[in-house]
This record gives sequence, C-alpha cells and structure tokens, in this order.
Amino acid sequence: MKLGVAILAAGQGTRMRSRLPKVLHPLAGKPLLAHVLGTAEALEADGVAVVYGHGGDQVKAALAGRPVEWVEQTEQLGTGHALEQAMPALQNMDRVLVLYGDVPLISTATLRRLITLGVDSGLALLTAVLDDPAGYGRIVRGEDGRVERIVEQKDASPEEQAIDEINTGILIADGKRLTHWLTQLDNDNAQGEFYLTDIIALAVAEGIEVKTAHPDAEEEILGVNDREQLARLERYYQRERAAEAMRQGVTLADPARFDVRGTVAFGTDVFVDVNVIFEGEVEIGEGVIIGPNTLIRDCRIGAGSRILANSVLEEAIVGRDARIGPFARLRPETRLSDRVHVGNFVEVKKSRVGAGSKLNHLSYIGDATVGADVNIGAGTITCNYDGANKHPTVIGDNAFIGSDTQLVAPVTVGDGATIGAGSTIVRDAPSGTLTLSRSKQVSVEGWKRPAKKPKD
Repeated sequence: MKLGVAILAAGQGTRMRSRLPKVLHPLAGKPLLAHVLGTAEALEADGVAVVYGHGGDQVKAALAGRPVEWVEQTEQLGTGHALEQAMPALQNMDRVLVLYGDVPLISTATLRRLITLGVDSGLALLTAVLDDPAGYGRIVRGEDGRVERIVEQKDASPEEQAIDEINTGILIADGKRLTHWLTQLDNDNAQGEFYLTDIIALAVAEGIEVKTAHPDAEEEILGVNDREQLARLERYYQRERAAEAMRQGVTLADPARFDVRGTVAFGTDVFVDVNVIFEGEVEIGEGVIIGPNTLIRDCRIGAGSRILANSVLEEAIVGRDARIGPFARLRPETRLSDRVHVGNFVEVKKSRVGAGSKLNHLSYIGDATVGADVNIGAGTITCNYDGANKHPTVIGDNAFIGSDTQLVAPVTVGDGATIGAGSTIVRDAPSGTLTLSRSKQVSVEGWKRPAKKPKD
C-alpha cells in the first residue's frame, strides 16, 4: 500500500495576532508544521503534500529542503476545498492520510492504529470523547453504533451539540474514493465552505463502514489557534520529555522547569537543576550535574562533569570529570579534554584545551590550542583578531600564564613556559623559561592628585 499524506496548513491564524504565519510559530524550538512533517516522515509516507496559503513564501522558505510537494490554496474555501487542491499531487497513492499543520503533537502510534483501520476500510476517522466538546464537529452514530455523519457545531441541533464524541479532522481514506467524494461536496452550510467532514455521509451512502480510532491523549489532537493554546501544548510536550528523562534515570529538581528543544540522550544518575534548556542534539554522560539557568545547545558532555549555574554551552564537546562555570560560556568548536576547569566569566571559542588544564577566572581564549595541565590566570586574553583575520595561539603542556596577560596572536608559548603577570606577549615564548614584558615602575615624589574647587 502506498501511503500519501496531505497536510492542510493554509489557515491565516488571525487569533495569533502575529505577522508570522501560524504554522511557523515554534513549539519546543521548531515550527508547528515541522512537527507534523516529522511525523509524516516517521510514518515513511510515500508522498507528502502541504497545502499552504497565508504567508506561503515564509512557510516554504522556513521548511525548504523538506521532501514535500507544495500546493497553494489561493482562496480559503474550507477544508474540503484545501484537500481537493492536494489530491493531484497524491494521485498515485492507495491511501491518503489527512493531517493539519497546526495540530503538532499527533503521535505516530495513534496514526499507525488509524492507518491499520484504513487498510481494511475505505474510510477511517480519528475521533475523541471530550468533557467539553464545544467548537468541534460531532460524530453522529446510528442505533447500531456505526458512524453516519459529522455535524459541525454551527449546524448542529441542541441534541447533536450534546454529543461528546468529536471529529478531530484527521482521517485516512482510499485515494480514488476520496478524490471522487471531494468532487461531490457543496458549500450549503452556515460557513459557506466546502466541509471535508461531509465526505462521511457520502461514504455511508455508498455502504462503506466508517471505522474510528482514538488518540492516547487529548493533547495529541488539539490545534493551535492562539498563544494560550500554544503555551498549553508547549507545557504538555515538556512534561512528556521530563517524564522520559526521569525514566532514563535522570533526577530533575523540578520537572515543570525543564525544557527540551531538540533531542537529548541522557546517561544514568544525571542531575538537572531548574530552568535548564537543551537545544538541538545533546548527549549527557552518566553522573553529570547541571546547575540552574543553563543553556546547552548541540553539545556532548562527558561522564562525571559538572556544569555550574548560569552557563551557556554551544556546539562544544566536554570531556569527563570537567567543571564548567558558573557564568561560563563555551562557544562553537570548543573541545575540552578530561578534567578541564573553565571558571566564572570565562569564554572559550573554537579552541582545544588539554587534560587537566585550568581557566578559572575572567578570561577569553579564542582560536587557541592549549596543552595539558596548563594554568591560565585571571584576566588572560588571546588577542586573536586583527580587525580582518583571526590568528591562532598555541600554549604548550604545563605552561603557566600569569594573570592579566595578553597573548597577541599568532604566538606560541612553549612547554613548561611561565608568563609573568601583566605581560603583553607579541613574540613566541621559549619552553621552560620565564617571559614577561612590563614597563618600568615609577613613583613621582611631590605629585598632587587633582582636587575639585570648593563651591562658593
């Protein structure tokens, strides 16, 4: 069976009150529509068509490179009309699954159950029973319990509005039959639109039994129409990620203050304090401790390391038993070996630091190669940028760099060298020697500090 997926994503989203198309608003760090596309890819669909409308250029640009057919709906004439625009792109599909660009958290497990029903039936629906079904189309069943039709809220009688089983809008149907049913839709309804839901009655009239499946959680079928709904789904998503982490052996100081905007692989016995944000692809080794208010993006942290409070790590690799922070920043292409210390208000950029080295206070290390067991004193700066180009600094094993040192790149400090505090090093420093550069200290006798004139 060839499976096609149609994703309806043409809505304007006026209630978001935003210049950004609704389907591009981020949930867990990526656009709503990207979540749905990821689900379609996980289902290994043979073809995916996205129906776009409002802000189409932005939508296509934001998701460029995804293996989809883009279909424009120039007029907003309803869901039935939107799907009809997509069908030519899916004409070779045996079954067509309909999803929505603003319903981001539908799970593959739920959809696989629906797809299984759709293999044996011409049409299968995803429905749900809600305590408050207001706003949704209701599932009308006959005395035998079979689905007969769907009635939209605005067209429903008081008796029909009392029904608590609702239509989620997600369905799977035989491709050829679906194309045929779409041509029979009319817009004789309160909205003056072509309702996709009307195909249910058409299928029943042809003697097709409409089968139904249900989601595992209500949040799977919730759409985003305003920022409050977006926030609700964000919290649900993060609660699920927190639960997964704890099942993997992670201790969370507060699961309600834990955010994953990508994927994280955790080792056992990891501790994560409050307000930690993980972005991109992150790997955390066993026994790692992460302090509060920390951002970790696209990093790998070795076992036993400690990331102290208020630190920012981006595209960095940290070895085992390292200590980072508090208030440290690791910028892209930083590579720290085992047992490295990077302390408060230290920034490291595009540098390699050898095992056991220490950069504990108020320093900037950029475009550098630092050997093993090096001590870099407070206030040390690698002056790597001349206004046009970046230049490298090399510091050998066991070197000692005194506080308030400027290493003007390109420059090399040899193994075992010592740089005196307050030096500006513009030439290579030999191995095993003391190198320093200081101006002569002068004391001026009789000098008077300027004083303010007294007021009249």
